[in-house]
Amino acid sequence: MKSLTMYRPNSIMSDFDRYLESFFGDSVLASTERAFNRLPAVDVRENEQSYLLEMDLPGYNEKDIEIHIDGGNLSIASKQEEVKEEKGTWLLRERHTSTFSRSFRLPENADPAEVKAEFKDGILSLEIKKRAEAQKRAIKINAK
Repeated sequence: MKSLTMYRPNSIMSDFDRYLESFFGDSVLASTERAFNRLPAVDVRENEQSYLLEMDLPGYNEKDIEIHIDGGNLSIASKQEEVKEEKGTWLLRERHTSTFSRSFRLPENADPAEVKAEFKDGILSLEIKKRAEAQKRAIKINAK
């Protein structure tokens, strides 16, 4: 396995989602599901030494976020409690606070002991180092 993938426990809905993916590529339900559940958007990149995960978390701070690695699963969740409703009638409400939980399956060459997290300007950044034996290296040829 080369890249970080979203962890989806087996369920009827995930089977249906995979069925749709086989026809349409990315799931038709993915954007709807993200909007409905208000899941934060995530970008994942790879370089020779590590995987880089960036998650948009506006309105949160580092104390609101929990990150756990259990075996080959990486979980990121909020600890934020729901905000109590203030008195009054909303005329327009576009900002919502909610709890979330996202899980990702780590690639086999990822080193769970070498994960660094940083939170800056509403963006959570994780650097997940690759195991040393999995990294590309040059081998010098000796002339005789």
